[in-house]
Amino acid sequence: MKLSDGFLFSWRALTAHKLRTGLSAGGIAVGIAAIILLTSIGEGIHQFVLAEFTQFGTHIINITPGKTQTHGGSVGSIGTTRPLTLEDVDALKDVPYARFTNGGVMGNAEIRAGNKSRRVMVYGEGPDFSRAFSMRVAAGQFLPHDSSASARAFAVLGSKARQELFGAENPLGAVIQVGGNRFRVIGVMASKGQILGLDLDDTVYIPTARALELFNREGVMEAHVVYRPGASVDTVVEGIKKILLARHGREDFTVTPQQQMLSTLSTVLDVLTFAVAALGGISLLVGAVGIITLMHISVNERVSEIGLLKALGATRTRIRTLFLFESAGLSLLGGIIGLAVGGGLAWLLQTFVPALPVQVPWTYVGGALVASMLIGLAAGVMPAWMASRLDPVEALRTE
Repeated sequence: MKLSDGFLFSWRALTAHKLRTGLSAGGIAVGIAAIILLTSIGEGIHQFVLAEFTQFGTHIINITPGKTQTHGGSVGSIGTTRPLTLEDVDALKDVPYARFTNGGVMGNAEIRAGNKSRRVMVYGEGPDFSRAFSMRVAAGQFLPHDSSASARAFAVLGSKARQELFGAENPLGAVIQVGGNRFRVIGVMASKGQILGLDLDDTVYIPTARALELFNREGVMEAHVVYRPGASVDTVVEGIKKILLARHGREDFTVTPQQQMLSTLSTVLDVLTFAVAALGGISLLVGAVGIITLMHISVNERVSEIGLLKALGATRTRIRTLFLFESAGLSLLGGIIGLAVGGGLAWLLQTFVPALPVQVPWTYVGGALVASMLIGLAAGVMPAWMASRLDPVEALRTE
């Protein structure tokens, strides 16, 4: 029997019972569709989160007060006798390959302009903040390069805060109150939207020194060094540690390159995507049970046909191959249907729910199709072995 004849024989066996074949293939199709849909959502969230964290740049190193070794995260000013000061931030300008340095403080406060007021996030930032984090000024200018000892009471409004307080009026030059202190508006930031639920437009930016007074803090919550593209991150980190060790006398700070944070975050998101793929893979196991059941029924119904084939000279290997062709074809059919359904559902979600990040991971799609073929072959092994072991004389007697 030629290979093409074997394929044709298996195809006719499957199409002879269309409903039964369709139901069995449907189990595989549901599994494949579930894997594609779940991993598409998982991969979309993966890319969305990474894009959110990298929209401010990728050559950033964070320095936080407190040495973290066993706690796994920054402990802030707790556990350190010396906070990160504005003088420390200024000293970091001498770090090799440093482009910008910034020390940040944040808190919630009420702002008031005329008879309008609202509570917003107030960020105390340095003059290089907008350039360091790729933030664009829509009107006016960002905070000037004043010394920390004589920082002027200037403020820059986020686009939403500006709209809520001033409407269509020009806010530049106006005086607002931030936490009871008076500040003059010198700029308005371009809209930046939200990042992980934090509205970056409903904000006010004031000099870090003024924010330290407003929130009664001794040091910044976090310092940042933005280094030049192409520079060795290890060299920059070493330079940061050398300067701060000389100033503090001990390593009571934590240096975290953004690349390290992104790598950790990407690993977590990869595990999440794999987990949802495994969850969808459970449906494939259900489909495998369906194929095993169908193939057992097929063997029992075709005993006489198998006896005739063996009487005509078909070997056990050829009989096994024919039934494996059927099970593999059944799973492949289910895989193709599942691919079409899963891809279609992912496209519909992307089209009608644009807020939900959906991106089809083709690696998982290919893996799912291969898995469906392997499951089909594995499910057909036992029925194929049973068919090949039938005695031709006894099989023909069942006719």
